[in-house]
Amino acid sequence: MSQSTVVAFPRAKIVTFPIAEAPAVRRRTFSGSIILALLVAALGAIGFVLLRPMALYDLSTRAHLWAAGINDTYASVDGYRLHYFVGGPTNGDTIVLIHGIGGQAQDWSNLMPQFARAGYQVYALDLLGYGKSDRPADATYSVAQETRIVEDFLVQKHLQRVNLMGWSMGGWIAARVALERPEVVDRLVLYDSAGISFGMGVGPATFLPDTQKKLESLYDLLMPDPVHFQAVVARDLIRRLQESSWIVERSVRSMLSGKDHLDGKLGSIRVPTLIVWGKQDHLIPVSSGEKLHQQIHQSVLEIFDGCGHMAPGQCAGTIGPETIQFLKSQPGMKAQTMQIPAGE
Repeated sequence: MSQSTVVAFPRAKIVTFPIAEAPAVRRRTFSGSIILALLVAALGAIGFVLLRPMALYDLSTRAHLWAAGINDTYASVDGYRLHYFVGGPTNGDTIVLIHGIGGQAQDWSNLMPQFARAGYQVYALDLLGYGKSDRPADATYSVAQETRIVEDFLVQKHLQRVNLMGWSMGGWIAARVALERPEVVDRLVLYDSAGISFGMGVGPATFLPDTQKKLESLYDLLMPDPVHFQAVVARDLIRRLQESSWIVERSVRSMLSGKDHLDGKLGSIRVPTLIVWGKQDHLIPVSSGEKLHQQIHQSVLEIFDGCGHMAPGQCAGTIGPETIQFLKSQPGMKAQTMQIPAGE
């Protein structure tokens, strides 16, 4: 019996040893699969970021807006699907933001949260052909057509009285709305606005760069200091600009034709107007802002040192509070020119 016990013990040990170890082997195999999958996913994400770094920027921007309670959706306007952001208290006064040529609604991402925190309901729309809005092949993408889109967007959203703000080409559109539909505009804000004649000295090709050198030349016009992009960022920016090049070209050619210029018409604007300019705007010079100020009688001109054409994004930390002060001032601020030093 003792002998059978001795014999049975090693047999039991031989039989049960691999059975006892099998779960650990499976756990190691399963863990290895997870690690491998995570590595593959990480490498794929890194590859995507290297190929499409602007997609990462878009994602972070949308997360920033979402955290501020600003979300995006769509509206049907004139038979087109328009994308827009909206946020802020629904019982507050309304701000509507209009971006510039080649831009999109999220270009306002540094100002939208400030306005929402100040108690305003904020709308920022992608103009026809831009951002995530429709791109009809038969559209002109002119200032006149985009103005109708904005006016009909206000009607579609039942926005009867708004503070209207436009940046560059968007300022041109906002000024036209104030001229054509003065009853819906409470106050007007123009950031580095186009709309009146000046010697631009560049053509449509400037806005359609196909090399890194041309891209950096474009941004040298937009920023106060020379710009240098990493090659991977430059490639993705160029790809993105080329995708909408035909739309930008139509818009620029329409703008340069002069048929929609506002020279001699701005004196009819009777709403309080704030004109904001980057002192180092190399695309549309400060002299244009001074002309706007002279023609719009109830206007305040604020010139921000250290800022360029991208001032509403680049200098939002100083421009935002100044804009809010203008909106909240009762009675409206008196006509004046203010020089805002860099860093304030």
